[in-house]
Amino acid sequence: MKKRALFPGSFDPITNGHVDIINRALPLFDEVLIAIGKNADKKYMFDLEQRLDFMKEVFGGNKKIKIVTYTGLTVDFCKLNQIDFILRGLRNPADFEFEKAIAQTNRKLANIETIFLLTSADTSFISSSIVRDIIRNGGNANDFIPFNL
Repeated sequence: MKKRALFPGSFDPITNGHVDIINRALPLFDEVLIAIGKNADKKYMFDLEQRLDFMKEVFGGNKKIKIVTYTGLTVDFCKLNQIDFILRGLRNPADFEFEKAIAQTNRKLANIETIFLLTSADTSFISSSIVRDIIRNGGNANDFIPFNL
């Protein structure tokens, strides 16, 4: 049986921190699904097609990675696609507290384990919201993202 992990997020945009977590997860799993969530209540800087294009640019050639989109509960997507693990990156204690509550809820709802990887020291300060703020204010975010805008 294949070990498959889902790495869910809005990836608005994908950052070097996301790339670090995905690359470090690849030896642990047979397949990693990058799942770009669609939330009608959220206002995104980049539309879904742009976020998909960013992902394909970075990971399109990797046979162990699938890039998908989804709506609804992450655990429902996992059950529907026979995925046993959710992959999450942790940058700091606040991330841990937030992610721990979600992981425990997901385990209760669907018996799905969450695997946490600590971000590398050189990417732990990067967040999509910081990158969006840089872009919104005319700064150069290329040192924080795996593609050029």
